[in-house]
Amino acid sequence: MYRIGREELDAISDVLLSGKVFRYGIGDACQRFEERYGKYLGVKHVMMTSSGTTALTAALIGERIGPGDEVLVPACTYIATAIAVVAAGAIPVIVDVDASLTLDPDAVEAAIGPRTRAMIPVHMWGMVCDMDRLMEIARRRKLLVIEDACQCVGGGYKGRKVGAIGDAGAFSFNYYKNMTAGEGGACVTNNDAAVPRMGCMVDCCKFYWTSREQDESLFISNGSRASEIEGAVLNVQLKRIDPMIRTMRRQKLRILKETADTGLVPLTANSLEFECGTHVGFLMPTIEQANEFQRLTGCTIAGKTGRHVYTEWDPIFAHSGAPHPALNPFKLKENADCRMTYTKDMCAKSLDILNRSLLFGTHPDRKRADVTKLIRTLRTTAKAVLG
Repeated sequence: MYRIGREELDAISDVLLSGKVFRYGIGDACQRFEERYGKYLGVKHVMMTSSGTTALTAALIGERIGPGDEVLVPACTYIATAIAVVAAGAIPVIVDVDASLTLDPDAVEAAIGPRTRAMIPVHMWGMVCDMDRLMEIARRRKLLVIEDACQCVGGGYKGRKVGAIGDAGAFSFNYYKNMTAGEGGACVTNNDAAVPRMGCMVDCCKFYWTSREQDESLFISNGSRASEIEGAVLNVQLKRIDPMIRTMRRQKLRILKETADTGLVPLTANSLEFECGTHVGFLMPTIEQANEFQRLTGCTIAGKTGRHVYTEWDPIFAHSGAPHPALNPFKLKENADCRMTYTKDMCAKSLDILNRSLLFGTHPDRKRADVTKLIRTLRTTAKAVLG
């Protein structure tokens, strides 16, 4: 949570005191945010959800991903990316990342099989995927692209907002994100035909509050409706996001510029001028040097975050896809020909990159003197570790 204050509290108070805390036909905070966020992203349809996970699930189901389908997911992402695929009834196939810590286009090309229907590029730690190459592969190989922009709210790729480049996208607004309502998410698309199915995943009883006219949308789901309180907070947060991103991006660019002569090798940037800038990353020559750099600076090693590395996805390795075997996508006959053998060394290239990757966070409220201090630390430590 970067910035939150009196304006958000006042917005929450307005909702509560109005008594209009249910969105359909009563409140307007969620609808107002969806309309404003759609304009911000340049996308036709936005649906608020309870989380980034449910947003990604709704996006997949809106595009009719399901049993019999494989979906390519990166080896570096929160487990929710793979969980959403299983929740849709499909099977995740884990694919290497490159030195940008995002989906490797060459690995995607090599991983496509007869059952592959979609890929999920994940814009990790505020850094963006190589969307030009991934979209070219998708067009040529007839794959859907579902963007996971949960860690890149406000970020862009060559002038376009991430999440709005592929066929559908998903965002998270939980406590750790740079635009937050504590919890929450949103799924987005330009595909009119996907909207009824997305809407039913978000609220399986939506027809009660709107209409029964779209019969195709009537199927059972758990639902993941957002609250008017979240909508109220996000309407304020949306005003904050761009100035914060610009500040963090400036910090990152300054750090990279003033450490350029140290021997530190920056992580690959696919769109440095438009990404979030929430993290500055360097790729060390060896794992041992990365560990020493962490010991001296307290930085994060990407491979040691646990939940963001595929080797820690216990339910996926265990094929525990549902609370009952009859509902488990890993056991469905439709998925019998899908690739679902996972081993801890299957993406050894990714593990090597992740365990050599250092991450330093930026912050919109960080003083210039503090950035100067970090740069000094980086220069001193680089000299000690790299020689």
